[in-house]
Amino acid sequence: MPNYIIAYHGGKKPESPEEGAKHMAKWKAWLDGLGDAVVNPGTPLGKSKTVTAKGVSDGGGPNALTGYSVVKADSMDAALDMAKACPFLDVGTLEVAEMMEMK
Repeated sequence: MPNYIIAYHGGKKPESPEEGAKHMAKWKAWLDGLGDAVVNPGTPLGKSKTVTAKGVSDGGGPNALTGYSVVKADSMDAALDMAKACPFLDVGTLEVAEMMEMK
């Protein structure tokens, strides 16, 4: 069964610690609901820099990567169904991609 990365883009900082705790509880409940499909719950990411052949710039572009999770699923459609239920969609967008094995 292939692994899929669910990449978190954008998002906003919670307006209060209570709002942050509420959102985190929803996210943890979503992860718990995925059960054994969770390979790596992932981690939030800090500010990024973009590296090109011309140099380095701040900010990670217009839709910066802000975190990730890794799940296993039978198909892309199954991984997308998991992502569609993620509460992060209340504050940002998700990108789903199959993780290819290097041989």
